[in-house]
Amino acid sequence: MTTFDAFLLTKEEGQPQQLAWTSITDDDLMDGDVTIDVSHSTLNFKDGLALTGSSPVVRRWPMVPGIDFAGTVAESSHEGIGPGEAVVLNGWGVGETHLGGYAQRARVPGEWLVPLPSAFTPAQSMAIGTAGYTAMLCVLALEGQGVLPDDGPILVTGASGGVGSVAVAVLAKLGHEVIASTGKLDEVDWLTQLGASEVIDRAGLSEPGRPLGKERWAGAIDSLGSHTLANVLAGTRYGGVVAACGLAQGMDLPGSVAPFILRGVTLAGVDSVMAPLATRIDAWNRLATDLDVAKLDAITDTRPLSDAPALAPEILAGKVRGRVVFEVPR
Repeated sequence: MTTFDAFLLTKEEGQPQQLAWTSITDDDLMDGDVTIDVSHSTLNFKDGLALTGSSPVVRRWPMVPGIDFAGTVAESSHEGIGPGEAVVLNGWGVGETHLGGYAQRARVPGEWLVPLPSAFTPAQSMAIGTAGYTAMLCVLALEGQGVLPDDGPILVTGASGGVGSVAVAVLAKLGHEVIASTGKLDEVDWLTQLGASEVIDRAGLSEPGRPLGKERWAGAIDSLGSHTLANVLAGTRYGGVVAACGLAQGMDLPGSVAPFILRGVTLAGVDSVMAPLATRIDAWNRLATDLDVAKLDAITDTRPLSDAPALAPEILAGKVRGRVVFEVPR
């Protein structure tokens, strides 16, 4: 029986949750046919919610948080996956209902795993993480609706965050004119270096607006929801497409049907958690060709996993720029 260390969330009825770095064993892991030695994880908005208890993300106790991980297969009875292979996991309820990646080992069903693309190191795959993989799913959603670079600019909200920064870099490499919306106007130069053609203040989108506004962008990627998404839709050109993937501002959509029935705008919902394996592999293969690794490295901050609890409230407050990679201690 292997003993290893992990962050473990526990909760007694009527009491606040507790987080501790503690030793557990393989017997504590959940069902799955592949066991992985985890080398890297990352920090997403959902991880911040789980670690702080700000939202009921965790639905099984005790829980190892961490919705992403990369590592090497230690044991496998899954056909096509053998010991020593490098793999990546995003979503599938890991860190919510299934023990997650903030640990030295993990066990999951093999069909949840994506082979690590040769273009990336394990650390780089976690610099991408769920945020970057979701950004690529959004790009695929725009392309699936026929949005082309010549159609006009693409707006990216939350551009300084994980989804937004990867989306800006990918869209720019694909030849799109990118408008980046952010509340961090001191990041204008940084976003321009990623590929943004224009940077706008998120304040112009985050408050209640009109049902229809000036037609400004041919498409958009939104990770905020609420008034921001409503205003994004109101500013979308005739026949445009908005890919919605997040709720950092809120779960509500206080808008109007006007963009849909008067301008033929399409709202494309993007889910990264339960996306089928074929879609995941497609997204990761596209990231391998359409994401500039130099730009990825430029938006990445590498930290020890022990920093995760301190960074959790920072990402919820919008104070984390780009992507954070956690190195898991051995």
